[in-house]
Amino acid sequence: MAKEAGPRTAYVRAGVDVDAGERAVALMRTAVESTHGPAVIGGLGGFGGAVALPAGYRQPVLVSSTDGVGTKSAIAAALGRYDTIGRDLVAMCADDVVCSGAAPLFFLDYVAVGRLDPANVAELVGSVADGCRDAGCALIGGETAEHPGLMDPGAFDLAGSCTGIVERDRLIDGRGVQAGDAVIGLLASGLHANGYSLVRSLVAEHDLDLAEPYQERLIRSLGEPATSLALAAAPGEALMTLGEVLLTPTRIYSAAILDLRVALDAAGFELRAVAHITGGGLPGNAVRMLPASLGVRLDPQRWPMPSVMRLFGALGGLEDDELRATFNGGLGMVLVVEPGAAPTAIAALATSGVGSLVAGEVVEAAELGGQRYAEGSLARLPAGQ
Repeated sequence: MAKEAGPRTAYVRAGVDVDAGERAVALMRTAVESTHGPAVIGGLGGFGGAVALPAGYRQPVLVSSTDGVGTKSAIAAALGRYDTIGRDLVAMCADDVVCSGAAPLFFLDYVAVGRLDPANVAELVGSVADGCRDAGCALIGGETAEHPGLMDPGAFDLAGSCTGIVERDRLIDGRGVQAGDAVIGLLASGLHANGYSLVRSLVAEHDLDLAEPYQERLIRSLGEPATSLALAAAPGEALMTLGEVLLTPTRIYSAAILDLRVALDAAGFELRAVAHITGGGLPGNAVRMLPASLGVRLDPQRWPMPSVMRLFGALGGLEDDELRATFNGGLGMVLVVEPGAAPTAIAALATSGVGSLVAGEVVEAAELGGQRYAEGSLARLPAGQ
């Protein structure tokens, strides 16, 4: 008679622990279900997530985006911190969706790990749920995959997708943008989730200690000019380590953008275009919101660059224009309104807790000599705007 073995024994020997996956689902259940509203049909554990379309739409349009957190996940793995990076994932997707004017409706995540630790995965997904609550969307499902032999035991990757909804005649597509319009810049919370391949390369090259107090590293790398940067650091940075600053989560702007649009509507203005500043920085993304005949001129003297970008710029020998093309340059999103709407936009964003300012202006592309992106003083908008 053949010797009996427990179910899945061979699979466990191959490095996959299905029971651990089931424990992870049990641990994350409360966080996931906390994002569910009445539109979510069914619960966690099915083969697909179901969401009813909200009532009241005449011609609803669904807008979807998918993205990941890239090599920022390696910083989280190195520090054993899994409680923030899911917010980066939601921001990468939800803030893409809102560029079309869509309200985030539901989210799906995908977690790949070398070895499944239920507590770590639950913490990861819990941070995704935190982000979903801020973005106003439901986390309706996802997948956790264990890849022994393909990934190191402590490694993980995180990806996801967001679907939003907007009325067809409320889609934002940039067609209403005109030369002379104001470009409003929304201040970033830090590096967000781009440029981390360069960051990790410089961490290794300079043998940086992620546990070192951040302000000490600023002063060690930048000298006396770092003192003013340290004093002007974002709230909480004074007590952070370098690793903690690098894990500062991406700001989620979607709810603030939707509230801003309501405020502009009430004042008789329109939100004409929105761009999310991700890979490619300001030059690569600001022009994506504009018709081909138009370009944008930004004045970087009008907003501060986060100290962490100054730090890695110094370590890598990067000039400011390269920092703005590699990272976000200090602006996480930009949007276009007519010049007279700028004060209303800035006030509405402040009400949502988002700092903003007039960062640039829309110009005819011909004005820029064939380029669609330029930096310099603004021709039409005085410094007070």
